[in-house]
Amino acid sequence: MTFLLALVIGCLYAAGIFLILRRSMVKVIFGLILLGHAANLLIFTVGRLTKGIPAFVPEGSALLGGEFADPLPQALILTAIVIGFGVQAFTIVLFKRTWLTLGTEDLDLMKKTDELPRE
Repeated sequence: MTFLLALVIGCLYAAGIFLILRRSMVKVIFGLILLGHAANLLIFTVGRLTKGIPAFVPEGSALLGGEFADPLPQALILTAIVIGFGVQAFTIVLFKRTWLTLGTEDLDLMKKTDELPRE
């Protein structure tokens, strides 16, 4: 199972980097989304996969004993989801404003901003 997740994470990172290197703004946004999902899966996989084992302290004991699910990666993933959503929203708004100003979504054509009339 860990090998399969490692393969999926590698494919997500490769696809995300490939999309970020494209010239279209929409592809850049999708690349950021894929990179965010890959990072979340990586954190989840590093935190050890445990099936059906809770992260609770049993009744009557002061410490966790035996096998247990680590709650720290789960908390990190929740935080990463919120931060990733904020970055994606900022990128969408930034690209929309750029498109309204320049009238193009091609990142190579945005280099010619010196020729724009000043308001």
